[in-house]
Amino acid sequence: MDESQIGLIGVGVLVFLVFTGMRVVYAASLVGLGGLVAILGWDAGAGIIGTIPHSKSVSYTLSVLPMFILIGFLAFHAGFTNAIFDAARKWIGWVPGGLAVASVFAAAGFAAVSGASTATAAVFSRIAIPEMLKYGYDRKLAAGVVAAGGTLASLIPPSAILVIYAVIVEQSVGALLLAGFIPGIFSALIYVVMIIGMAKRNPESAPAVGGYSWAERFRAVPGTLPIVFVIGIIFSSLYLGWATPTEAGALGAGVVFVVALLHGMRWKSFQEALLDTAKLTAMIFSIIWGVLAFVRFLGFAGLPEAFATWVVGLPLPPMLIMIGILLFYAVLGMFMDAIGMLLLTLPVVYPAVIALGFDPIWFGIIVVKMAEICLITPPIGLNCYVVNGVRPDIPLQDVFKGIAPFFVADVVTVGLLLAFPGIILWLPNLVMGS
Repeated sequence: MDESQIGLIGVGVLVFLVFTGMRVVYAASLVGLGGLVAILGWDAGAGIIGTIPHSKSVSYTLSVLPMFILIGFLAFHAGFTNAIFDAARKWIGWVPGGLAVASVFAAAGFAAVSGASTATAAVFSRIAIPEMLKYGYDRKLAAGVVAAGGTLASLIPPSAILVIYAVIVEQSVGALLLAGFIPGIFSALIYVVMIIGMAKRNPESAPAVGGYSWAERFRAVPGTLPIVFVIGIIFSSLYLGWATPTEAGALGAGVVFVVALLHGMRWKSFQEALLDTAKLTAMIFSIIWGVLAFVRFLGFAGLPEAFATWVVGLPLPPMLIMIGILLFYAVLGMFMDAIGMLLLTLPVVYPAVIALGFDPIWFGIIVVKMAEICLITPPIGLNCYVVNGVRPDIPLQDVFKGIAPFFVADVVTVGLLLAFPGIILWLPNLVMGS
């Protein structure tokens, strides 16, 4: 049995284990170890597996992850998320579907300091859904808005999943974070247009909320300034080249911490922020270690090169092949979480995409947008489970019904990003090319 056959058997075993419910980190680690031992023998195979946790943990590129995650949890435990939603409600609530629109903009603002989709969905399940239900919003729409709004954290920098993509394919973290900014805002605006259209067709499901004076609106603005300030620091430092992504993340975390102290953040809240950061960071790093073991196995089996050669040889236009790859991600995302899916597939898919002549930064944003869609796609739809977990009074089937129009909006967004690559590439080309 040659290496390629062992590789194919390993892929089959991994798919079987994942579909039977085993966590990706364990399934990938076991298959990676077994495959490397089968190809190289126990000493060499186990030796390679043993070096992965240390070699990847000391990577400077990955050090940006805990910084970005810490920013989000500090902002949440300091109460900044309540302030940004309150301001959005008072300024935007008067439009059709105003509270839902405010939830999208507030989620986008929090996404710009959290970088974690599930955290964003969990936070706004506590903040936004009660307000929408109080004013008579349809509960399916309220749940769908929050579940879909959480996905904006996948694109709007600082994005943890964009950092993971950069690490896997060895691309610039800074370029990817810059590239995600405009598509992330673009996605939010498409959500807003869709919500307003739905509210106009059925005003009772999403009534406008008015009655706020200009004085009340302006009094709500100062509470948003800490988040605006941190966004400005991170984005300007990356845009102007003053800091690496890790340095920008550390600076942002420091600013949030100081402002949180000035706002009266207590020791217990600070401890909770640190603990939540440690838990999420450990989970992400564990997945990376496990999947990279499987990736090393695939490399020794020669599957990425073989797949790239096969794809390039297909008698089809490159864009049609790209659409096929994205459909593959759409189906796979129904059964896997976004990070595990990208970690498992990119080592095989990425060489083929590059061989077809596509830009790696452009593809990164497209594939992360597909990962966003997977966060609200049944039967996994992790953000939908988060919303249901925080709000068990809203049945899971209602949450999935609520995200249906947002799924359509995301498909439209992907189509536009495919048709107009400049939406993605303009900003990183402007900054990195200067």
